[in-house]
Parts: sequence; structure tokens; C-alpha cells
Amino acid sequence: MTAEPIYDIAHLAHVELLTDKPEESLDFFVNILGLSESGRAGDSVYLRAFDDYEFHTLKLTAAKTTGVGHVGYRAASEPALMRRVRAIEAMGAGLGWDNGDLGHGRAFRFRDPDGHVFEIYFETNRYVAPPSERPALKNQAQRNHGRGCAVRRLDHLNLLAQDVSLIRDFMPKALGSRVTEQIVLDSGALAGCWFTVNNKSYDIAYTRDNTSTKGRFHHLTYAVDQREQVLQAADICLENGVYIETGPHKHAIQQTFFLYVYEPAGNRVEIANAGARLILAPDWETVTWTEAERKKGQAWGLKTIESFHTHGTPPVRS
Repeated sequence: MTAEPIYDIAHLAHVELLTDKPEESLDFFVNILGLSESGRAGDSVYLRAFDDYEFHTLKLTAAKTTGVGHVGYRAASEPALMRRVRAIEAMGAGLGWDNGDLGHGRAFRFRDPDGHVFEIYFETNRYVAPPSERPALKNQAQRNHGRGCAVRRLDHLNLLAQDVSLIRDFMPKALGSRVTEQIVLDSGALAGCWFTVNNKSYDIAYTRDNTSTKGRFHHLTYAVDQREQVLQAADICLENGVYIETGPHKHAIQQTFFLYVYEPAGNRVEIANAGARLILAPDWETVTWTEAERKKGQAWGLKTIESFHTHGTPPVRS
């Protein structure tokens, strides 16, 4: 019998991305991707898309390396937060409480089996648009500048893991995530897994890292409204010398229309027409893709580029 869904976690809230080229990365996220700066503290700049309701969805931190610093999820309530804290502590994965930062109140931190750091919190700093940023429509967080790719909101991220099967067991127990789709190889190994904490088709994915390094980052995705905007994003990146890895095209898994690029520090970023598919069934059965099916490529036959399976941040030093 399918376990009753747990909705203690409301949504993916933010991602801290590390960069060893802070000025170049900031220019990319503001002027190419189209995010807006909402604050600074220490070595970090807090950024948001125009319809993200929280203070930030990207914390860009200057560092000597690249990759992900931590991933933040917002709980559905204070009691829900405490239920997840008890569950995570019982799993032995807890790192303890943090006082929070510019974007939110106290947060409980934990680590997944591959070493990625997460935090969950409830108290948040909602974005309040100053007069110059107020939108024409009061149900939108901020006016749309139309700058760069003009992305609307944070959508999802993908992390790398040495053993995806450990993650598949961990995330439902820790966050109440449901597995919407997965890739199972002929050997029986799990090559990829897509999770959701709400009715989106997914908010985080994990794919197999074939290196000996743990805790690496694959990509971060911001959503636009239409496929035409993904095509336009490709032209914007072309005109500005941004490296385009693959796309525009349509994924078979989750059916996302995508474009993958590298920001100046080498972190992979996706611009996608995402969110069209919703998981409304409370008893959704995981869709499993075989190795043979994945070898057919993406939805319309585009073969997955080799770097998609090898490039991650921080890079693996030889």
C-alpha cells in the first residue's frame, strides 16, 4: 500500500551557489539571466527572479571553489518544521540549528548521504517591492524588467551523487519527497531520480556521479513562461558569449523544454519552460525509464551530449 503523502515541506526555497569569479558570475545572473539583487552580506549577494515571493532564491557566494553551498527548503508551518527536524535527527543526518541570514529566520541544517548540505526553515523574509519596483498587477512580487532572459522564478536543481539509491531512500524520509520519475540501468543501478514535495513534477533531481568526489552540483534551473522565451534565451546567450552546452530542446523525462549554459565560473544553469506538468494524483506511481529508452535521446531524438554526464562543479582535479 502506498504511504500517505507528507506535506510538511512547502517548496524549494533557495540555492547557495559558490563562485570563484564573483563579479563575472554576478553580471551573468543579473544582466543575462535577469535576476535582481535584493541584498548583500559578507561575501554573498542575494538574488531573486521577478515573481519569487521570498527575499531571495539564489545566494551567490564568492569562494575559492565552485558548486553548491547549501540548498534551502521552506516548511509548511512551524509544527511541520519541527516534525521534519525530529525525523532527520532520528536518521542521524542533522547538523543543528543556524540563526538564519538576510532571507529567513532560524534554519535546521542536515546533510544528505552524498554530503550536500540542506536547510529547512519556516520564518521567512518576504520581498516587499519599493515604489520603483512595484508591479502593475498586485498579485506579482515585483515588476518584470524584461532584462536578459527575464526568468520568472526558481524551478529546480540537480545534484550529483555516487549512489542515487541511497538518496532515493533518504529524501522521502527526510523531507517527505515523492519520487516522480527514475532511470534504472540494465545492471539494476539507479542512474537518476526526480523528487517533489508538492504538486510540481519535481523540485530536485539527483543523477549518478561516476567520479570519486562527493557533494557535487549538476545544475540550477529558472523558469520562463513560454518555449519562445527559451529560444530567445539561446540568442541572448549567443550574443553575449555565454557557452551553450545543449538545447534548446525537449526532455523526455519530465517533458521540460530546456537550454543549458555555463555561467562564467563553470556552474551549469538551465533556462526552462517548466511547470506545465503537475502531479495531481496523491497515489502517483513512479515512472521508470530503462537504459534502452534513455539511449534513444531526448523527446525528439536529440542525443544527450557527453558533457552532461561528466561536467559538474566543483570540477574533479586529475
